[in-house]
Amino acid sequence: MQNSLTIIPFLLRVYDLILNPIIILLFSLAFLYFVYGVVKFLRTDAADKSRIEARDAILWGMVGMAVMFSVFGLIHFILATFGGTPVPTTTDGTSVLNGQ
Repeated sequence: MQNSLTIIPFLLRVYDLILNPIIILLFSLAFLYFVYGVVKFLRTDAADKSRIEARDAILWGMVGMAVMFSVFGLIHFILATFGGTPVPTTTDGTSVLNGQ
């Protein structure tokens, strides 16, 4: 039973140092791809073939953001199942919620 208690800090560290930055990076890339598609869609004529490519970029950007949001929720669900709750911290390591 004691071994199961030591996995919680490890999971929280993996989440905080590895998974969360990766999710934020991928979400940002999906958002930028979405914005690229919107700008390209608005700048092209209705009869232009690249408008279809822009529409696809908008679609895949939205799909990417939805997937990253789902992964974020799934990770939080898994951490809550094991008893760990990721708490947002500042750069000096203090909790944003209670300052400790």
